[in-house]
Amino acid sequence: MNLKPPSSSPLTSNSNNPFPATHSSLTLHWVSSPHYPSSISSPTRLRLLATANPHTNPTSDLSLATTAAAAALPNEDQKLLTLLRQRKTEEAWTAYTQSTHLPNPTCLSRLLSQLSYQNSHSGLTRAQSIITRLRNERQLRHLDANSLGLLAVAAAKAGQTRYAASIVKSMLRSGFLPHVKAWSAVVSRLAATGDDRPALVADSRPDTAAFNAALNACANLGDTRRFLKLFDEMPEYGAEPDVLTYNVMIKLCARVGRKDLLVFVLERILDKGIALCMTTLNSLVAAYVGFGDLETAEQMVQAMREGRRDLCKILRDSNSNNSKSSLIDGDVFEKDSNSNNSKSSLIDGDVFEKLLPNSVRANDCEPPLLSKAYTCNSRIYTTLMKGYMNVGRVTDTVRMLEALRHQDNSSSHPDHVTYTTVISAFVKAGSMDRARRVLAEMTRVGVPANRITYNILLKGYCQQLQIDQAKELLREMADDAGIEPDVVSYNILIDGCILVDDSAGALGFFNEMRTRGLAPTKISYTTLMKAFALSGQPKLANKVFDEMLNDPRVKADLVAWNMLVEAYCRMGLVEEAKKIIQRIKDNGFHPDVATYGSLANGIALARKPGEALLLWNEVKERCRVKKEGETSDPSDPPTLKPDEGLLDTLADICVRAAFFKKALEIVACMEENGIPPNKTKFTKIYVEMHSRMFTSKHASQARQDRRIERKRAAEAFKFWLGLPNSYYGSEWRLEPIDGDE
Repeated sequence: MNLKPPSSSPLTSNSNNPFPATHSSLTLHWVSSPHYPSSISSPTRLRLLATANPHTNPTSDLSLATTAAAAALPNEDQKLLTLLRQRKTEEAWTAYTQSTHLPNPTCLSRLLSQLSYQNSHSGLTRAQSIITRLRNERQLRHLDANSLGLLAVAAAKAGQTRYAASIVKSMLRSGFLPHVKAWSAVVSRLAATGDDRPALVADSRPDTAAFNAALNACANLGDTRRFLKLFDEMPEYGAEPDVLTYNVMIKLCARVGRKDLLVFVLERILDKGIALCMTTLNSLVAAYVGFGDLETAEQMVQAMREGRRDLCKILRDSNSNNSKSSLIDGDVFEKDSNSNNSKSSLIDGDVFEKLLPNSVRANDCEPPLLSKAYTCNSRIYTTLMKGYMNVGRVTDTVRMLEALRHQDNSSSHPDHVTYTTVISAFVKAGSMDRARRVLAEMTRVGVPANRITYNILLKGYCQQLQIDQAKELLREMADDAGIEPDVVSYNILIDGCILVDDSAGALGFFNEMRTRGLAPTKISYTTLMKAFALSGQPKLANKVFDEMLNDPRVKADLVAWNMLVEAYCRMGLVEEAKKIIQRIKDNGFHPDVATYGSLANGIALARKPGEALLLWNEVKERCRVKKEGETSDPSDPPTLKPDEGLLDTLADICVRAAFFKKALEIVACMEENGIPPNKTKFTKIYVEMHSRMFTSKHASQARQDRRIERKRAAEAFKFWLGLPNSYYGSEWRLEPIDGDE
């Protein structure tokens, strides 16, 4: 697609400095902390004077290439890496075959990934030749798990099941845990053929690391039952729980809201004689921050600063104080309320009694002491700072940064994560000038900002509608800091252009992103579609969507389809929108509330009440809950949970069109779903548009007979509104209504 912005809004692009994007590379994004409850007890002041160790960014070990490493590469490797970053796989293969030496691990992994991702016979053959060469030279250790997993998937899709299984088994022997997609591709093929399945299972006995990965998935889902099942299976395979296992258990407690059990996880680690790590202590601080209990988090940090070992006692005391506060505030469950939650709590309680048997007999023993005193590192301080940031305590965040900055030991000074947290706090508070001063301070003290830092600032400027400053920051990011913007940077800028109603600017950034060699993501396409949809250009939105469908690196999801429906509905083009919805169904998706909501708004704009009736019939059928024993077809769409916007729009259309029977059905659906109908609005519509309905004295008898049913529905609707009606006298009409005598 050759999309170009109008000449009136030219956007400069730097084509001489392309930034690579490969479909196979591992992209690490900054994930902001979740929103925590705002009901937090009065914070205590934390006196920060102790030293802290520098926090090493864990993502640095996962990056596929760094600027410093790239600078040290031989010329041939540098050329090969550049071609791979530009996704010129054919030229990269030629450079590889002509290389006089074995390329470095980064080049090999990326080349193998891109060849495997082609899903072609030639690409797979070339990828296999790389494996053969490395095996012969005993250099297979140069490849990473991502590239090997992609090769296994490609081989499985090509029908080479044995080869794919051998790759997976080789990964297991090397200590790599294959990605779930690699597992699925290989195991599904083995299940179909029956070949080699026992050998794969025999070589796949999980160790502690494998169990930890599975337990982590259960913790992320909050699945306590499955967590317990896996935890109980560990001894059967000779896998002993380690400190990471209990760190994951801390996450599980946080996920299911069991703050009272955090201390018992720590005590269980001490009881079993497992050596604590700083990650455990940071996980505890993060858990209390997540619960909004900054007071306990501060007490933990303060105790560590003072060299105390009685953290378990501090956490137990916190539990006692919270229990007393709950009783005082009346925060107790009644027998007949929240029965489902009570059952869930009982089930979780049974699970945790088995996971943490020490929690049952907690009152029978004194809380244990840590084996030694632990000193806070910058990671723990940063976690607490994020807690301050989330509740808007910007002053405390800055005060902590200042305290860390003035530590005697230079190794305990704040790192780029700490500074980025402070910048994020200022951005959240809308103080962009102070955020920029922190960025300047990072440069002054020699702490390099990274792409995440600049993306946070870019988002702040866009939220403040300061697009010009965002463009200037993008230039500084690339030219002065030497940090090339990534696809996230451009997605932020495209979204910022939407906020100022600049679809041409959004298109300009999209094209500039591709000029730099960055592959658009689903978010990129969908955001650009949103820009055209909001500016009333559905054909351009459709053109972007068509290109998204033709891009093999992305797969259109329901969000993208809905944006296309929204684009047409905003112009009242109902028929075109209905065709898109039919395509949604043909592609295996089911319209959701957003789809129907956009269509309802389009129908209201086009003033086609008949279409509203058809839409309501479909929505009503989707909202119907199947009765017990009623069989369901797997192809049936899932039950729909309507929202206020959809039902209110449909009710509005029906009331204006005098479809009172359908209007009553819709408001009944609203009340069933806990949505309060806007009676004031509907009363105003009725009085303005229908107050003199059925008052004609010259209508024929046949016409009057046809109006009986509509009249009965109108009276029922007036009764629901609380207006005078035939059910209890009328100040509009004192004489009896026909049929009431």
